[in-house]
Amino acid sequence: MRRNFHLVRHPVVQHKLSLLRRRETSVTEFRALVGEVAMLMSYEVTRDLPLTRKRISTPLETLSAPVLKGEKMVLVPILRAGMGLLDGMLHIFPSARVAHIGIYRDHRTLEPVEYYFKASKTLRGRDLILLDPMLATGNSAVAATDRLKSAKPRSIRFLCLVAAPEGVTCFHKHHPDVPLYAAALDRKLNSHGYILPGLGDAGDRIFGTI
Repeated sequence: MRRNFHLVRHPVVQHKLSLLRRRETSVTEFRALVGEVAMLMSYEVTRDLPLTRKRISTPLETLSAPVLKGEKMVLVPILRAGMGLLDGMLHIFPSARVAHIGIYRDHRTLEPVEYYFKASKTLRGRDLILLDPMLATGNSAVAATDRLKSAKPRSIRFLCLVAAPEGVTCFHKHHPDVPLYAAALDRKLNSHGYILPGLGDAGDRIFGTI
């Protein structure tokens, strides 16, 4: 697999992903688990964020302490399923900015269609984390990353729960410089572009629209 593809193999992440895959997992449980896995994965996704030093005072003395360098990061969920990952990430980065990009997959052509984009004017020079539970064909992730790169951020990282080999290949064909983090690399896509074994339609399972 490519250098910029990272599987998060932590036992707790893997356990919770197995619970997500179960057909009988309820909407309430599924929604909570998605947020929990995102929160756990956030540590790995942000492992290489740059640090700087800042003078602070403890109750006993002052010291030069490590703090995150630069502007606050921006979390970018791909609507609508990416919203399920957002709360978990915000638990760790409560002051992060949030941008939204709306992309749906045409079920006939499997091509992405952008219908919404809303972000502050300060993406330039910031660290962005793109969020989507599933990386299937990779087309939506590629389109979203194209849009974000045009804003000249300092970095982009992509976080998903489950990826298909076809999606990873497609994504890194277009964006080999963007690190991709997943909890699982599944077997393949079926003829309708769904990941096997997967966990079903993440958006439907998060929002109860099955």
